[in-house]
Amino acid sequence: MTDQKLLTQFKNIGTAEGISFLVLVFIAMPVKYVFGFPLLVKYFGWAHGVLFILYIIWLIRAKEEYNWSLKQVALAMVAALLPFGPFILNKKLHA
Repeated sequence: MTDQKLLTQFKNIGTAEGISFLVLVFIAMPVKYVFGFPLLVKYFGWAHGVLFILYIIWLIRAKEEYNWSLKQVALAMVAALLPFGPFILNKKLHA
């Protein structure tokens, strides 16, 4: 796999994971607790879980491909846990 292809895939997965997290936290959860409609949490929670797993897999692949340090991997992991973290990480990876 070419260097750029793996990094592009990682950034795309990070973007999708970040969007799913924002939708889950700022739309689905309030709809569940304010209107008593838990279906959005079920579906967006599932999608976010799948995207998070893909993010971790691509993070491991990127670590191997680019010889990322433990610190870089840890920062990428923390980014996945923060609402806007993947977008900030993508900006740093783009630079």
